[in-house]
Amino acid sequence: MRRREFITGLDVAAVWPLEAFAQPARSRIGFLHQGGLPTPPLMAAFRSGLREGGVSPDIEIDHRAADGDYNRLPALAADLVNRQVSVIAAELLPAGLAAKAATKIIPIVFLTGSDPIGSGLVSSIARPEGNVTGIAFLFTKLGQKNLELLRQLAPKHDVIGALANPSNPNAGPQLRDLEAASQTLQQQLLILNAKDIDEVDSVFAALASRKVDALLVTADGFLISRRDQIISLAAHYAVPIMYPLSEYVIAGGLMSYGASLRDGFHQTGIYIAKILAGDTPSDLPILQSAKFELMINLRTAKSLGITVPAGLLAIADEVIE
Repeated sequence: MRRREFITGLDVAAVWPLEAFAQPARSRIGFLHQGGLPTPPLMAAFRSGLREGGVSPDIEIDHRAADGDYNRLPALAADLVNRQVSVIAAELLPAGLAAKAATKIIPIVFLTGSDPIGSGLVSSIARPEGNVTGIAFLFTKLGQKNLELLRQLAPKHDVIGALANPSNPNAGPQLRDLEAASQTLQQQLLILNAKDIDEVDSVFAALASRKVDALLVTADGFLISRRDQIISLAAHYAVPIMYPLSEYVIAGGLMSYGASLRDGFHQTGIYIAKILAGDTPSDLPILQSAKFELMINLRTAKSLGITVPAGLLAIADEVIE
């Protein structure tokens, strides 16, 4: 079972020169990714949003992916601007910030797990100004819930690690949220940083010596692009892990709690379609996810020797058996 609900701010129009957003004769979408290219299910969700908004299925989409190297994002964003795309979709915070820095004219629709105001993407939820609007998941507010769920699954683990990419500006808010939650729950938390493939390997190799019993993976484009590596290491070292997105669990991860990335891609497609139809970003309030999903992979739990509590199964939105 899947659930989705989005809430919007007040529908307040802002005055913006319409000619600034005039579309070329043939529309083309630029899609900027901070991690790797999106999976086929995610792109299918994006295209379904486009179709819902009346966009032709054969519209051209130019993808640019940084593969977790965020230093590449400014050049990739500038390349999309130079190609004179009609609108830019930006997947997650670093991509959104790079797109915003690259153009004040081309409309941008971001998809982020951060506070869009605190991160500097927009100054208002109800009335985004300029050429930027988007969808916000607010992963930075889920620390306590994630810790509570992981402790239900693995109640005897004393030290929980939080895996983060320090290159991501969203890492700080997520970790502060987790640290505050750990103090409330009196849970020992250890921050573990990894910004490249070798550092991911090193983190797992050092878990036993650092007495880390379970792991939380923070929301990050580089980390999700390395999901197969992380899931393989989790199996090798027999570490229970809570992930921020269901894509990890579908690929064989143990458990996830967070907003649906597929729904976010779908909503991004809808907003892109609205802009191609003539709306300006200031016509489109920031969408905030109000429903989240819990997914559990029982096959992975069994391989780790974990018995999932019946109460946890009862509240799961989806269980892979």
